[in-house]
Amino acid sequence: MFNFKSTLVLATKPSFGLLLLCLVMGMMGYAQQDAQYTQYMYNTVSVNPGYAGSRGQISIGLLHRSQWVGLEGAPVTQTLNVHSPIGYRGVGLGFSVVNDKIGPTSETNLDIDFSYTIWTSTEGRLSFGLKGSANLLDVRFSELDEFSSDPILLQNIDKRLTPNIGAGVYYRTNKFYAGLSVPRFLETSHFEESSLSTAKEQMNFYFITGYVWDLTPLVKFKPTLLTKVVQGAPLQVDLSANFMLNEKFIVGAAYRWDAAFSGMAGFNLSKKFLIGIAYDRETTELGSAAFNDGSFEVILRYDFISSKNNLKSPRFF
Repeated sequence: MFNFKSTLVLATKPSFGLLLLCLVMGMMGYAQQDAQYTQYMYNTVSVNPGYAGSRGQISIGLLHRSQWVGLEGAPVTQTLNVHSPIGYRGVGLGFSVVNDKIGPTSETNLDIDFSYTIWTSTEGRLSFGLKGSANLLDVRFSELDEFSSDPILLQNIDKRLTPNIGAGVYYRTNKFYAGLSVPRFLETSHFEESSLSTAKEQMNFYFITGYVWDLTPLVKFKPTLLTKVVQGAPLQVDLSANFMLNEKFIVGAAYRWDAAFSGMAGFNLSKKFLIGIAYDRETTELGSAAFNDGSFEVILRYDFISSKNNLKSPRFF
């Protein structure tokens, strides 16, 4: 994501121009960069490498998010992740691809996650994770009407590659989990200070936690929390509450602090296969705009559970 120092850049279409104006105004003061998820509880490995392999079998997740539907150039995110335990010595390995597009910018992160888990009690497990990533950045200034002769600003960025590293720690029992992580440590500047525009990676700090209560033999309740801290941006807090009914249906709601309300639903087609959907409605002025139909998110997750696995019911996390 970008922090445009120049306001002399307008898009070729009115809706796109309005989006860009919002982004310019916001990004001049804020530096939030990592992709945003409502169903983060099913996509933990994207923000914490310590989660890799924690499901006990090969797990594949696919996620698509369309934000601010109806507004041309609004954020669109796709995520693919695969992770699994390796052998019987507490090692986990994962691979992720995250593609995030906003207006004329597109970023693709290719991540490799490594985790090592130790037993802290009969139920407790503590995992330490490392993440290695490569970022591919595209910026197509040619799609904009430019009112500046700055030669750097007029140059597109094509597949600029930058490496990065991250780390996380993740603790879990049968009912509780919590994790701290920084997916990307290195802060990379993509423009010189003399340019009208700057693009700089910032460290995003994550804290995630959740607990599962068995309300009845057929109903489980899981509240969760995701907190994201990044320099120059407001604190982001996501609160959610989900109910699992009869080990099959999941319904819930979420609130993103001072930003949006969300509704969520999921269905375990089997012990192996989960499908989840979410809808966000902004509580900001952007949410009341006629061109914004809210944000939609769909996730599919498949676990390759072997016949020897002792899993008796679908995992809630």
